[in-house]
Amino acid sequence: MPNLLVEIGNTALKAAWSDGMTLGKTFRYQGEKWMDFILPLTRREKPAVLAISSVYPLTEEDLNILSGECGHLMVLDKNHQEPLLSHGLPAYLSYDRAASVLAARYLFRGMPCTIVDFGTTLSVDFLASDGSYTGGNVSLGCRTRFKALSRYSRSLPLVNTPETCAVVGQDEMSSIEAGVVSGIQFEIEGYLALHPENIVVFTGGDANYFAKRMKSSIFVICNLVMMGLALMADEYVKKNDQ
Repeated sequence: MPNLLVEIGNTALKAAWSDGMTLGKTFRYQGEKWMDFILPLTRREKPAVLAISSVYPLTEEDLNILSGECGHLMVLDKNHQEPLLSHGLPAYLSYDRAASVLAARYLFRGMPCTIVDFGTTLSVDFLASDGSYTGGNVSLGCRTRFKALSRYSRSLPLVNTPETCAVVGQDEMSSIEAGVVSGIQFEIEGYLALHPENIVVFTGGDANYFAKRMKSSIFVICNLVMMGLALMADEYVKKNDQ
């Protein structure tokens, strides 16, 4: 049986079937009734492992329902940190970051990595050549910065991420666009300069957008989190089948 991977993030839910490290079609859902989205998937085909990464803790009711929908239930949330600790990762890591780190460690084994996730938040994480996690930072993501400018400065309009953007703006709209986009670009370039020898991996919704603006060689892997969940689910199957 294949595994079902679910990532419950800050703004959306993503789900994908996997067979080992091979990912199938990715589904996306935005809304509060996430259980109503997952159950039709599990009832169409019962997964061997249902691997769920969530930014907020799942309730006992959620866990009881989901346990009956799969062979094994693997949960990553604040109340279920064992999978992170078993991989030598600190418990404070958010689970999307942790999954990305595990995927990068697997894909680029033996090489140091800088992993940048462009989502609601902007996270930067570092791996040494031996695969050990050496730390990382979190700041506001691109769209979150645009929203924050509009919300906390009454005189500024809400601006969307532009398709193209100059380094320096020439009017109110372009100065907001350039301030956010160029600011993130300079921020990332600074991080990359800390470890120029590292493999650089971009993931998240804005990964391609910013990769095009970088001078460095970049690996863009949009499903890095899902690959990390697939890896953990596959290991879970092998461990429980022994």
